[in-house]
Amino acid sequence: MDFLNLLRQRRLVVGDGAMASQLIARGLPAGMPGELWNLDKPELVEALQRQYVEAGAHYVLTNTFSANAMTLGRHGLEDRLEEINTAAVEIARRATGGKALVVGDIGPTGALLEPLGDLTPQRAHEAFAAQARALAAAGVDAFIAETFDSSAELRIALSAAREASEAPLIASMKFSPEPSGNYHSMMGETPRELVAVAHELGCAVVGTNCGHGIATMVPLTAQIARLTRLPIIVQPNAGLPKLVGGKTVYGENVSFFSQHLPSLHEAGARIIGGCCGTTAGHVKAIRAFADGLD
Repeated sequence: MDFLNLLRQRRLVVGDGAMASQLIARGLPAGMPGELWNLDKPELVEALQRQYVEAGAHYVLTNTFSANAMTLGRHGLEDRLEEINTAAVEIARRATGGKALVVGDIGPTGALLEPLGDLTPQRAHEAFAAQARALAAAGVDAFIAETFDSSAELRIALSAAREASEAPLIASMKFSPEPSGNYHSMMGETPRELVAVAHELGCAVVGTNCGHGIATMVPLTAQIARLTRLPIIVQPNAGLPKLVGGKTVYGENVSFFSQHLPSLHEAGARIIGGCCGTTAGHVKAIRAFADGLD
């Protein structure tokens, strides 16, 4: 089954859970890019993704969120970009065992585009294009550009993915609530800018991830739904992170998460997965809810 058929056949598609926070829980040292484990500890990445598939995820994201040329370059790993991205797809394929799809994950560069910063659109495009080509060559079923604060950078990332492949595109930005009830990204943008980019680039799916917990995502999802007829993806955190005893803790357990799944779906979510702090338990809860709809 391909990604578009999956969307057509399921009322609710189930995504996977967190990658970075789960790798940290498995011993990833502070400051080390988790993508390096695609080469150094592939068995741990594969085991995590297999847990998500066994919990009922319809797809898994590759461990490549920070595997564009700029983010890898900050760790002296730019020359290993193709190796890291290719390994990530191979690991995900082994983990799914043909039971789930593999979606190539592209995150932001971590730099500001001109004129707010010194990142030129050309340099950003080159960074994303190298990653997108590697993921496409390795055979991903779709691409997701997620956790973006800037619609301009999101547009560049999605354009690079489209140039590399005809695979479906998913556009996702991070937003925070305001007392007014509106939502803005760190760059001051709204869901309207996100949806405009998704329409412009012919994306198959549009939505939001990270930032806050599942309850906060419900009115945000409703706002996005009023702007588009595209399927909406929502990947909430397991709450806002807190530092407890020197460790980062996410407070929204599976029970709390489960209570809000019906309202999130009613607001317009067609794909629900998990972002920071979520586990295979959260994915299992989403799958149980999704199966109850069909």
